[in-house]
Order: sequence, then C-alpha cells, then structure tokens
Amino acid sequence: QVQLVESGGGLVQAGGSLRLSCVASGRTFSNYRMGWFRQAPGKERDFVAGITWGGDNTYYADSVKGRFTISRDNAKNTVYLQMNSLKPEDTGVYYCAALRSWGYMYNAREYDSWGQGTQVTVSS
Repeated sequence: QVQLVESGGGLVQAGGSLRLSCVASGRTFSNYRMGWFRQAPGKERDFVAGITWGGDNTYYADSVKGRFTISRDNAKNTVYLQMNSLKPEDTGVYYCAALRSWGYMYNAREYDSWGQGTQVTVSS
C-alpha cells in the first residue's frame, strides 16, 4: 500500500483560501487515482474531489464545484486541493486517499490507503 501524509489545514475566515497537500510514498504514485474526502463531527466521510492517474480527469462534489480544485504532480508524488471561497460548512477533517483498483471514486470504501487527516476550520 501507499503511505499518505496530508498537510496545509488550519483556521481561516469565511471567504478565505487554503491549499492542502498530500505526499505519497511506498508505491508508484502514478498507479493510483487519488481522492480528497472530508468528515465533519458526527457525520460520514464524504467525497470532495478526485483525480485520475495522469490528472486528465477531475471530479467534484456539487457543494465544492467552482470553489475547489484538485491537481497532482506525479514527479513529486503529491496531490493538492486548492480551496477558495471557503464557507463554514466546509469545516471538517480532510483526508486524502489512494485508489488502486477500477472502483467508484465517489465511494470511500473503494479506496486502499488513507492519510491521517488534516483539520480545516472555517469561521463565520
């Protein structure tokens, strides 16, 4: 399995921006599709964004379309999540995850590896 480490979370005011990073190690990064999920207290882990192996295709939850951008740099074994126009409802722990199979990217259960998460708090 690939090991994942997220960074970049923090406290930001509504309307602000953050950029999350997730560095992978242990396996060939370009063999994995990557996803970002978030989990608010007392709620399930929800899909936020996904990206295919070479970055040709990206996918977003309706709630973040037009505000968030997922990207990857395979030379650096890193996937990013640029978050703009943040809202209080974006608050939660953000996880990156790696998907080796042809599974459905929106389904958290399909993913093989997870990072430890990074907290994002958006104040109103």
